[in-house]
Amino acid sequence: MDRDDHTSATATTLFSPLEIGPSPVIRAASAPRKRKSVSSHRHSPTPVGTKSFILDTNVLLHDPGCINKFAEHNVCIPVDVLSELDRFKNEMTERGANAREVHRTLMKIFSAPDASVMDGVKTPGGGKLRLVAYDPDTARENASVREFERIFPGSEKTDHRIIACALHQREVVQPPVILVSKDINMQLKARAVGLECEDYLNDKVEPREVSNFEISRINVSAHELQRYASSGRLTLSANRLGDLMANDYVLLTAGDKASMPAKMNAQGELVRLLHTPESIKVGQGRAVKPMNLGQTCFLDALLDPEISLVTCYGQAGTGKTLLAVAAGLSQVFGRTYNGLTVSRPIVAMGQTVGFLPGSLQEKMRPWLQPVYDALDLLMRPVENQQGPQRKKNRFLPDKPATQEIAAPYDPLIQQGVIEIEALCYIRGRSIPDRFFILDEAQQLTPLEAKTVVTRMSRGSKLVLVGDPAQIDNPYVDSRSNGLVYTRQRMRGQPFAAHVPLSKGERSPLAEAAARLL
Repeated sequence: MDRDDHTSATATTLFSPLEIGPSPVIRAASAPRKRKSVSSHRHSPTPVGTKSFILDTNVLLHDPGCINKFAEHNVCIPVDVLSELDRFKNEMTERGANAREVHRTLMKIFSAPDASVMDGVKTPGGGKLRLVAYDPDTARENASVREFERIFPGSEKTDHRIIACALHQREVVQPPVILVSKDINMQLKARAVGLECEDYLNDKVEPREVSNFEISRINVSAHELQRYASSGRLTLSANRLGDLMANDYVLLTAGDKASMPAKMNAQGELVRLLHTPESIKVGQGRAVKPMNLGQTCFLDALLDPEISLVTCYGQAGTGKTLLAVAAGLSQVFGRTYNGLTVSRPIVAMGQTVGFLPGSLQEKMRPWLQPVYDALDLLMRPVENQQGPQRKKNRFLPDKPATQEIAAPYDPLIQQGVIEIEALCYIRGRSIPDRFFILDEAQQLTPLEAKTVVTRMSRGSKLVLVGDPAQIDNPYVDSRSNGLVYTRQRMRGQPFAAHVPLSKGERSPLAEAAARLL
């Protein structure tokens, strides 16, 4: 992957403070240095424990506000980074907007009275922000820089100049000096020459957040379970509840056979699930009922009017999309919401078939086919005839072959009750009184997830479903995608709920494939 491709892709991901872990710093021997240039003079000693972070371009594009998120540590920006930002500032894209934001932020900081660009300006956390003017002739007096240029020739490359700048700074400021980059190839080059290097990890959740899709279990006594069954509430001590937060679902168990699901309310009590019908049926279509504990909890969250954000993890075949569409349609028909909006990120698996012709709905149809399948299953009348059902022709026999049979949901789409939304056009919208389903949300970047969540107006409900293990977007992973990020940041809010689904119900084959392949 070349640098431009990586920088472009990482530009759309935003958010919060850096999590840096300790790692050894390998110091290369250096020749005596001259003190002629601004970049080579040794800065005043920094407090013990303070680090100096050299920021790569893609980190600033990733989060334009990252400058003020390094607490008491020092932040250095090589001038080569500014030159690279200058290439993107005129783009009418998210990357261009972020580049302009970085320029405005730096200009505001360095325009303060007595601000020194090279000596640094105090940051809110107590560290310093400064620019570093890298002079190759002066830096080559450093043995580690000479060694780097010998191993990786090509000093005109921006990546190499930034790494060389970091190596030089390691010799002229108090250690440790750490290069922060989201470019994996650049990290490998830096580590190859002994330079400490870290990823920008703010949007990554803890590994345990995505390692287990099981509903939490709490062991209770038979008396406590009986009390909960009769009253619908149960209060337990904080140490027994663990890290449960508002709207988290649990299974109360008393022995091997006695168990009941429960939900944590905002007051810290475990309460009975109140929104779990035996089945959901839309019109004359097929009835859908929860098949396991996870689906029961998921349905409760989908039908709870007090919850306006639902996130759901689940492997393929666990019923995420079908239950979300069923709950949404039933509430639209019940006049709880004015309509159902569905969307998903446009990220292909493998080779694409190129541009798609037709209207927006026709272009989006291949991407949203699982949603159309769910709509068809839920709304097509069930035929009570004996024997095998003959597959219907796709085209009417008495009409031109270009006219398709109307699907049962087509009138709702034409009336705007069911709306197909392209995420690329969602910025600036305000979406009131809609049930919004975002399928395959694990393909989102945190910035895209934030954009969608902030579009929701009063009376709307947003459902984000996906499988963190099935990611085709090369610039997010199971711990940094928009789905897990939204769940982690919104956890504990009284209007947000999360349900993991672990048991596949599509077929034994599909469940075995999800586990073993």
